[in-house]
Amino acid sequence: MLKTLANAWKIPDLRKKILFTALILLIFRIGSAIPVPFVNAGADGIFNDAQMSGTFMEYLNMMTGNAFSYGTIFAMSITPYINSSIIIQLLTVAIPALERLAKDGEEGRKKIATITRYVTVVLGIMQSTAYYFYLRGNGFLLEDAAGKPFTGFAAVFQALVIILCFTAGTALIMWLGEQINDKGIGNGISLILFAGIVARVPTIIATLFSPDGGYFSFGGAYSVLSIAVALCLILMIAYIVWMDNSERRIPVQYAKRVVGRKMYGGQSTHIPIKVNMSGVMPVIFASSILSLPPTINLFVGAKAGEGWYDHFFKYFQSSSWVYAILYFVLIIFFAYFYASIQYNPIEMANNIRKNSGAIPGIRPGKPTSDYIQRVLSRITLLGALLLSVVALFPILFQLITTACKVPMQVSLGGTSIIILVGVALETVKQLESQMMMRHYKGFLD
Repeated sequence: MLKTLANAWKIPDLRKKILFTALILLIFRIGSAIPVPFVNAGADGIFNDAQMSGTFMEYLNMMTGNAFSYGTIFAMSITPYINSSIIIQLLTVAIPALERLAKDGEEGRKKIATITRYVTVVLGIMQSTAYYFYLRGNGFLLEDAAGKPFTGFAAVFQALVIILCFTAGTALIMWLGEQINDKGIGNGISLILFAGIVARVPTIIATLFSPDGGYFSFGGAYSVLSIAVALCLILMIAYIVWMDNSERRIPVQYAKRVVGRKMYGGQSTHIPIKVNMSGVMPVIFASSILSLPPTINLFVGAKAGEGWYDHFFKYFQSSSWVYAILYFVLIIFFAYFYASIQYNPIEMANNIRKNSGAIPGIRPGKPTSDYIQRVLSRITLLGALLLSVVALFPILFQLITTACKVPMQVSLGGTSIIILVGVALETVKQLESQMMMRHYKGFLD
């Protein structure tokens, strides 16, 4: 990876793209540190770790690099755009008009992108409004000279400024991501998520090596366990790299055909199907759904001893075995759901037949589509199980350490590691492909 970056830096065009991408990420981090007017988060932030544990706020805070907890301009981060993209992608399958736009080439994709932007702004307004009411209800807004909340026109103006600032931050991040796609290297949205997660690494390292009871401090009580955790992280990264590069290849044989005076076909190739074809999306979907009950509990304020409310919300805490089981089931479900959107076995079989190809030992037509469907089903199950190992390991680790009465201040984030490793591999692959294009000598040499 470092060698690829060094070689890319030597090429002027790629160097400009790398510097442009770095500049955009720097702007994102600067915006993540600028507080919104009228918000008084304080030095410790709006949420503490105990409040955010298992809630949607923890997910947002992870994606924004602690910007959500401090009420900054980019507190909403890129999550409204991700949710908008998912909604439009799902509606494309259900609504014929959107499906026609998706198949209408470049113009159709531009119209879908425009619709996605409008939906992003709407979701950003809704999310910003909910965040404003939480800030107002818990006393995190600036007050008047008498120490009381603003009323009348001042309160309306305060609300509009806060909501519009959060929404404008969402729109600006969306634009920054698109600029990376056009003029930079890598996927803009993925790199912004990458930057938000990486921004929390110094805080974690400072906690680990803190002289006041840090796990890696001299004489730390749980230094051996901390070393084991570090080894688990290294092994998990290697496991994700192996899983991301694994693929199932369906062999395809193309028949020879004569077009004019030239002969085409006659070669053997394959259809590559990645084992982890859906990436981190099933984990994000599953964690988002399971975070809704704890988030409702955070807003409602149910406390221990309040009857069935207390027992119901306990099942959705990350320290519950019920949570782990539901998490596993939802990952499997969304892996199949996302694979069904990405791959259409009937369309794949028709494309193979149109190009005079066939899978060895399988008849063209319905037998080919059935064979591809069986392969996809098995690969999807295998990929979901492999993905569940990464997602569930931190939860199981926490349950085991809790049962053994071992306090751990630093938790393992399976979703974060998957995003970090996946984005890094994807960016390096794009750099390699760009370098390969620029080193191609052509036909005249």
